[in-house]
Amino acid sequence: MEIIKTAEDKKLAVEVKGRLDTTTAPELEAALKESMEGIEELTLNFAELEYISSAGLRVLLATQKAMQGKGEMIVTGVNDIVMEVFEVTGFCDILNIAK
Repeated sequence: MEIIKTAEDKKLAVEVKGRLDTTTAPELEAALKESMEGIEELTLNFAELEYISSAGLRVLLATQKAMQGKGEMIVTGVNDIVMEVFEVTGFCDILNIAK
Protein backbone atom coordinates (compact mmCIF):
# COMPACT_ATOMS: atom_id res chain seq x y z
CA MET A 1 0.00 0.00 0.00
CA GLU A 2 1.14 3.52 -0.77
CA ILE A 3 -0.10 6.62 1.08
CA ILE A 4 0.36 10.09 -0.37
CA LYS A 5 -0.59 13.02 1.88
CA THR A 6 -1.04 16.62 0.76
CA ALA A 7 -1.84 19.26 3.38
CA GLU A 8 -2.93 22.82 2.68
CA ASP A 9 -4.18 25.13 5.43
CA LYS A 10 -6.87 23.15 7.26
CA LYS A 11 -7.33 20.62 4.45
CA LEU A 12 -5.70 17.23 4.15
CA ALA A 13 -5.88 15.04 1.05
CA VAL A 14 -4.80 11.42 1.39
CA GLU A 15 -4.41 9.17 -1.63
CA VAL A 16 -4.40 5.45 -0.86
CA LYS A 17 -3.06 3.01 -3.45
CA GLY A 18 -3.06 -0.79 -3.32
CA ARG A 19 -4.74 -2.96 -0.68
CA LEU A 20 -6.14 -1.74 2.63
CA ASP A 21 -6.24 -4.87 4.75
CA THR A 22 -5.14 -6.30 8.11
CA THR A 23 -1.49 -5.82 7.25
CA THR A 24 -1.72 -2.24 5.92
CA ALA A 25 -4.57 -0.75 7.97
CA PRO A 26 -2.31 0.14 10.94
CA GLU A 27 -0.05 2.07 8.55
CA LEU A 28 -2.97 4.18 7.28
CA GLU A 29 -4.27 4.68 10.81
CA ALA A 30 -0.87 5.96 11.98
CA ALA A 31 -0.48 8.23 8.93
CA LEU A 32 -3.90 9.78 9.53
CA LYS A 33 -3.42 10.25 13.27
CA GLU A 34 -0.12 12.07 12.83
CA SER A 35 -1.65 14.48 10.28
CA MET A 36 -5.09 15.28 11.74
CA GLU A 37 -4.16 18.15 14.07
CA GLY A 38 -6.19 21.23 13.04
CA ILE A 39 -7.67 19.55 9.95
CA GLU A 40 -11.23 20.61 9.11
CA GLU A 41 -11.55 18.89 5.73
CA LEU A 42 -10.18 15.41 5.07
CA THR A 43 -10.39 13.91 1.59
CA LEU A 44 -9.55 10.25 1.09
CA ASN A 45 -8.87 9.44 -2.55
CA PHE A 46 -9.46 5.75 -3.25
CA ALA A 47 -9.09 5.93 -7.06
CA GLU A 48 -6.22 3.41 -6.92
CA LEU A 49 -7.45 1.37 -3.95
CA GLU A 50 -7.81 -2.22 -5.13
CA TYR A 51 -9.28 -3.84 -2.02
CA ILE A 52 -10.55 -2.98 1.46
CA SER A 53 -11.03 -5.43 4.34
CA SER A 54 -12.85 -5.10 7.65
CA ALA A 55 -9.60 -3.78 9.17
CA GLY A 56 -9.64 -0.97 6.60
CA LEU A 57 -13.29 -0.27 7.34
CA ARG A 58 -12.45 0.02 11.04
CA VAL A 59 -9.83 2.70 10.24
CA LEU A 60 -12.39 4.62 8.17
CA LEU A 61 -14.96 4.44 10.95
CA ALA A 62 -12.46 5.62 13.58
CA THR A 63 -11.35 8.47 11.32
CA GLN A 64 -14.96 9.48 10.60
CA LYS A 65 -15.62 9.61 14.36
CA ALA A 66 -12.44 11.64 14.93
CA MET A 67 -13.60 14.19 12.33
CA GLN A 68 -17.06 14.64 13.88
CA GLY A 69 -17.32 18.09 15.36
CA LYS A 70 -14.06 19.13 13.69
CA GLY A 71 -15.04 19.10 10.05
CA GLU A 72 -15.83 16.91 7.11
CA MET A 73 -14.42 13.67 5.75
CA ILE A 74 -15.00 12.93 2.06
CA VAL A 75 -14.18 9.69 0.25
CA THR A 76 -13.55 10.04 -3.50
CA GLY A 77 -12.61 7.83 -6.42
CA VAL A 78 -14.33 4.71 -5.11
CA ASN A 79 -14.27 1.88 -7.64
CA ASP A 80 -17.00 -0.74 -8.05
CA ILE A 81 -15.24 -3.35 -5.89
CA VAL A 82 -14.77 -1.04 -2.92
CA MET A 83 -18.25 0.48 -3.37
CA GLU A 84 -19.77 -2.99 -3.19
CA VAL A 85 -18.03 -3.52 0.17
CA PHE A 86 -19.36 -0.14 1.37
CA GLU A 87 -22.90 -1.05 0.24
CA VAL A 88 -22.91 -4.54 1.79
CA THR A 89 -21.57 -3.24 5.12
CA GLY A 90 -23.75 -0.11 5.21
CA PHE A 91 -20.74 2.19 5.07
CA CYS A 92 -22.28 4.04 2.13
CA ASP A 93 -24.79 5.39 4.67
CA ILE A 94 -22.07 6.38 7.15
CA LEU A 95 -19.45 7.90 4.85
CA ASN A 96 -19.67 10.98 2.64
CA ILE A 97 -18.80 9.39 -0.70
CA ALA A 98 -18.35 11.77 -3.63
CA LYS A 99 -19.04 10.31 -7.04
